[in-house]
Amino acid sequence: MDFVVPVIIAVFILFILASSVKVVNEYERGVVFRLGRLVGARGPGIFLIIPFIDRMVRVDLRVITLDVPSQDVITRDNVTVRVNAVVYFRVINPEASVVKVLNFMQATSQISQTTLRNVLGQYELDELLTQGEKLNETLQKIIDEQTDPWGVKVSIVEIKDVELPEGMRRSMAAQAEAERVRRAKIIHAEGEFQASQKLMEAGRVMAQEPVTLQLRYLQTLTEIATEKTNTLIFPVPIDLITRFLDRGENHSPPLPEKGKK
Repeated sequence: MDFVVPVIIAVFILFILASSVKVVNEYERGVVFRLGRLVGARGPGIFLIIPFIDRMVRVDLRVITLDVPSQDVITRDNVTVRVNAVVYFRVINPEASVVKVLNFMQATSQISQTTLRNVLGQYELDELLTQGEKLNETLQKIIDEQTDPWGVKVSIVEIKDVELPEGMRRSMAAQAEAERVRRAKIIHAEGEFQASQKLMEAGRVMAQEPVTLQLRYLQTLTEIATEKTNTLIFPVPIDLITRFLDRGENHSPPLPEKGKK
């Protein structure tokens, strides 16, 4: 029995040594408390603490991705939408993240949800759909200001999805379709206007140079001749018909005068 006591003492010493040696990774810090008082953050690497007197809390310094659950938001123009977002943040002050707040992850999530509802409710639906970058910057600034006392730095806030009511989606689809039809009609009208201007200019050239009209006439005959059809239409220039009509009117006999036989 004499060797039992030394063995127990050796085991106790090994336990004390194992409890006093702490290893903290590069991306972590160990916040040490001594009899309930804050000593400071330690690490990275290996260091010693006093067993049963010191207590260490590990804090991860890497960027944390937080999904903000979908929130019902009433916009300024009284449209109810469901919006969700994602928040990227990290701990920059390990001591404050342990001492100033009970659970910085839960606290950041709750403040993100309330800020999302309050901020987006100040904008109209069109602004919510078109000014995403501006809204992201506003949300990031507000959330970061509120989490700064906890030693948490919010770097990015992104609105992921804006879910519209079914009736609103149908109305917006109809509006978009009407806008596309309007643009198509405007483009078609502009094309017709430009074509008419070109035709007017071509008419002026042909009026000044009759040879161009004859060339156009010959070109039309060439195009007709290439068509595979049993019927061949031979267009006659209008000015040629006009000459015959003028001659007929010049050689027509005079009408008899009234009262003469």
